[in-house]
Amino acid sequence: MLSDRRRVAVALAGFCVFLNLYAPQSVLPLLAGEFAVGAGQASLAITASTLAVALMAPFAGTFADVVGRRRVIVAAMFALVVPTIMVALAPGIHALVFWRFVQGLALPPIFAVMVAYIAEEWPAGEAIGVTGLYTSAASFGGFFGRLITGILADWAGWRIAFLALAALTLLLALGVAALLEQERRFVRSQNLAASARQMLRHFRNPRLAATYAIGFGVLFTFIASFTYVNFYLAAPPFRLSATALGLIFVVYLGGSAIAPLTGRAVARFGRRPLVLAAIGLWIGGMLLTLVPWLPAIVVGLAISATCGFLCQSVSTSFVALAAERGHSSAVGLYVTWYYIGGSVGGALPGLIWNRTGWPGCVAMVVAVLVLMAAMVWRFWRAPLQREVSPGA
Repeated sequence: MLSDRRRVAVALAGFCVFLNLYAPQSVLPLLAGEFAVGAGQASLAITASTLAVALMAPFAGTFADVVGRRRVIVAAMFALVVPTIMVALAPGIHALVFWRFVQGLALPPIFAVMVAYIAEEWPAGEAIGVTGLYTSAASFGGFFGRLITGILADWAGWRIAFLALAALTLLLALGVAALLEQERRFVRSQNLAASARQMLRHFRNPRLAATYAIGFGVLFTFIASFTYVNFYLAAPPFRLSATALGLIFVVYLGGSAIAPLTGRAVARFGRRPLVLAAIGLWIGGMLLTLVPWLPAIVVGLAISATCGFLCQSVSTSFVALAAERGHSSAVGLYVTWYYIGGSVGGALPGLIWNRTGWPGCVAMVVAVLVLMAAMVWRFWRAPLQREVSPGA
C-alpha cells in the first residue's frame, strides 16, 4: 500500500513539472499580440524557464543531498504556485519572462530530486519501472499543459488559463505532500562543500559523463525536430494551420504509453541493446519524415517521440544507478546537460535551415543520434554493481 501511494506521488510530481514548463507554447501568438512584441521576444516565455532549469538543476541536487529528498520536493511544488500566479498578473512581457524564469528555478528541485528518490527508495529492478511511470506522467503533463492552456485562453483569456494552472499546481502539491513517504534509504551529505566536491567527481565517472552527453543529444533531437518541422509543414505543399501544427504534439502520447514498460523491457533485453535498438528506430523515424506525404511525416514523428521518451527514461534511471554517491547532484547535472542540449537544438539547426531546409535538419539530427549510439555502445557495456549484487 505504501508503495502504491508513493507511485501515485511520483506520477503527480512528474505531471506537475511538465504541466507548467511548456504550457505557454500554445498561447505565444496571444502573448505577442497583447504585448505588441515579435514572435522571437514572445518565445522568451519558454526560453526563460528552460534556461532556469539548466542553471538550477545541479544546485537543486546538491542542496537535496544535504537537506533531504521529500522536504525539497514538497517545498518546491508549493513554491511553484507563486510565480505561476504572477505570470497571470504580469503587466508586460518583461515581467512575464521574469516570472517564467522563477518558475523554471522551482522545477529542478522537483524532478531532479524525485529521480534520486526513486533510485534510492526502490530496488534497482523496480526503479526503472517507476522512472518510466514518472516519464509517462511527465509526457502527459506536457501535452495536457499545452492543451488546457490553449482551450482556456480561447474561452476566457490567457491570464485565466495561468490562474487555472496555479490552482491545479496547488492541488498537485497537496497530493504529493499527502502521499509521498519520508525517504528511508537516504544518506545525508555532511555539508554543501562536500556535495559540491561530489558533483565534480561525477565528471570523472566515464559512465556518467557519457550519459550526460546522451541526455544532451536526446533533448537536442527533440527540440530540433519539433521546432523546425513546424516551419516545414507550414510551408507549401502542406500549408498546415497553427491549430493543425499544435495537434502534432499528440504524438508525444506515445511516450506516455511506452515509458512505464521500460522496466520490463530492460529486464528482458538489457539496457544497452534496448537503447541501441530505440536509437536505430529513431533514426528510421527521422528519415521517414523526408517522405513528402503528411501521414508518413506524422508516423515518423510518432516513432521519433516514442523512441526518445524510451531513451530518456532509461538514461535517467541509469544516471541515478551509476552514481556511487550524491545521486541528486548526479541527476541534477544530467538535467543541466539535457536542457543545454535543448537550447542548442533550438538554435543550431537554424544556421543550416535557410540553406538546406528540413533535409539538412534531419541530417544534423541523425548525426547526433549516431554519436549517441556510439556513446551507449562504448560506455554502457558492463552491468552496474547495484544490478548484480544480491538483494539489490
